[in-house]
Amino acid sequence: MAKRKILFLGETYRADAITWMNGLKEFGDFEFITWELKTPNHTFFSRFFRLLEFCTGLFQVRKIIKQHQPDMVIAERTTSYGFLAAVSGVRPIAIAQQGRTDLWPEKSLLLPLKKIIQDYAFKKADLIHAWGSVMTISMKAINVDMDKVLVLPKGIDLVKFGNKNSADSSKINAIVTRSLTTDYRHDIILKAFSIINQNGIDFELTIVGDGKELPKMKEFAKRLKIEKKVNFTGRIPNTKLPELLQHSNIYISMPITEGVSASLFEAMASNCYPIVTDIPGNRSWIKHRENGQLITIDNYRMLAEEILWAFKNNEIRIAAVIKNRQFVEENADYKNNMKIIATKYHELINTSKTY
Repeated sequence: MAKRKILFLGETYRADAITWMNGLKEFGDFEFITWELKTPNHTFFSRFFRLLEFCTGLFQVRKIIKQHQPDMVIAERTTSYGFLAAVSGVRPIAIAQQGRTDLWPEKSLLLPLKKIIQDYAFKKADLIHAWGSVMTISMKAINVDMDKVLVLPKGIDLVKFGNKNSADSSKINAIVTRSLTTDYRHDIILKAFSIINQNGIDFELTIVGDGKELPKMKEFAKRLKIEKKVNFTGRIPNTKLPELLQHSNIYISMPITEGVSASLFEAMASNCYPIVTDIPGNRSWIKHRENGQLITIDNYRMLAEEILWAFKNNEIRIAAVIKNRQFVEENADYKNNMKIIATKYHELINTSKTY
């Protein structure tokens, strides 16, 4: 029997997309055709040309559909690729909301249009992914049919992200694994470690990843006189990330908005103690000073104080990381969760009429 074919609409280079597709290949025996926007999204002018590309995207998507005859279409982001999936003509359709809400940024001039597009995508979708319960809040607020919503994270590979942590317990070994963009507030993290450094506390800070803020953050670390204790790895192969996590005892993430963070799950699986921003997406998983710590957005002084508190309270950290590993094993095991998702897709294909 021929493999079922899925058309994936979304950025294929993103770790989330890779996990999603690989899980479906492994546990659903699917094969993939992909399409994504090629124009970058960095400046006003590039965003304008990206919008033009999006407007012509439907013609390209339908050409691919005619050529490859996919059995199903899946898409990330309800306000862009999700809309293209909804108007593609293929059934069934599965779309995934990527953040707490895809209506972002909140002051965007395109917000009214995004709301219309998202509403249409939600109505046309046969299945809507909410990678965590925090994502359902915005869905319920606009009366999405919750019978179509599957609340389940994709999960992470618990073999790859093992719990054999070998971090040096005599000093702070912190790690940040978020893209270097302004939303993730790497400057706040560096300011906090500047305070820690001024207090004479030894540390090593590893900042993983790439992004337009990378050169600026390297220069900022020099200005703060902590550059010798901060390791900017740049972009690394995903296979190297587990090793870096397992050599760290504290995981830090300071986003201003969050949906369901695979990076947080990876850290929890690797016995890294999480210190994250106090926002709904993180409060779903972290209870302050129980299994991690929650920091007010942009409060670098509080971040410094809480890092020091965590470092000094070693017994609490040890108990927390054991609890966190157990939580991830029970709720975010990639093998279990992707089997459920793959089975659901086969059921949808078998009961839907396409074209």
